[in-house]
Amino acid sequence: MDDPAAAIMLRATGRGRRRLIVNKLFEGGATTAAVFAIVVLGIVVWSVFSRGVHAFSWDFFTKGPAPFGETGGGVAPAIAGSLLLVGVAIFMALPVGILTAIYVSEFAPRRIGEQIRLWLDVLNGFPSIVIGIFVFALMVKTKIPLLGIGHHQSAWAGGFALGVIMLPLVARSTMEVLALVPNHLREASYALGVSKWQTVLRVVLPTSLGGVLTGTTLAVARAAGETAPLLFACSIGSQTVDWDPAHSVQSLPLMIFENSESADPTLHAQAWAGAFLLIAFVLVTSLTARILLDRSRRKLGLQR
Repeated sequence: MDDPAAAIMLRATGRGRRRLIVNKLFEGGATTAAVFAIVVLGIVVWSVFSRGVHAFSWDFFTKGPAPFGETGGGVAPAIAGSLLLVGVAIFMALPVGILTAIYVSEFAPRRIGEQIRLWLDVLNGFPSIVIGIFVFALMVKTKIPLLGIGHHQSAWAGGFALGVIMLPLVARSTMEVLALVPNHLREASYALGVSKWQTVLRVVLPTSLGGVLTGTTLAVARAAGETAPLLFACSIGSQTVDWDPAHSVQSLPLMIFENSESADPTLHAQAWAGAFLLIAFVLVTSLTARILLDRSRRKLGLQR
């Protein structure tokens, strides 16, 4: 009769044990880094909120800055100006970015598409202050009769500068989403005799709409907090709410920059409150982008 089989060893030894130890170390390091990032974010948000919470009031959202020597007032012109600038930027960047992505993904030869992607990545890496100088020379110092601007700052110029910043983000994110659309959807459309442009318009774009909106919201979050280009294009605004894009308007980033250098503690609190508004805006847009991205993944059958 044969001897009973030796007991199976479940404990790792030798090289297997070293691999488990290294794996645990890297898992612990990654977890520690993630916790550290969340803690830093929480500290920043709480620091900004605690310094600006006392400035929040109804007047803060509905009134303009208080006259010199008086207290109170609000940042309504800056909020309205930021909305106007972002709206102009979306109006300029969204159609150009989406059409560029469609051309590169669906129509352009491979070499041309690679070159366009390269230059979009280069544009995405441009310092924002360089874009501000470019827009200043193009739209502020030069007269543009069609838009009624030139020789002065305006929301058109500021929105265009933000649109240049948004353009590569919208285009590149849309390209990535279009690449995720299964080819069998295109092939099925072609098999039915549908032309290529109709396939793109009626099949590809509706399928990838969630991802396109994701890239747009992320680009908006990036552009809304830019200050450097607005210093050249739209920094001298009125102290009242102005919705005319031909006029220079206030904005939250510039309001934060100006109030932070003031000696008035009230203006310091308003600067912190404005900074918290920007953080909240970025948080909302990021969550919206995440929700849209998840919906797009489920629609494309790519949900993990």
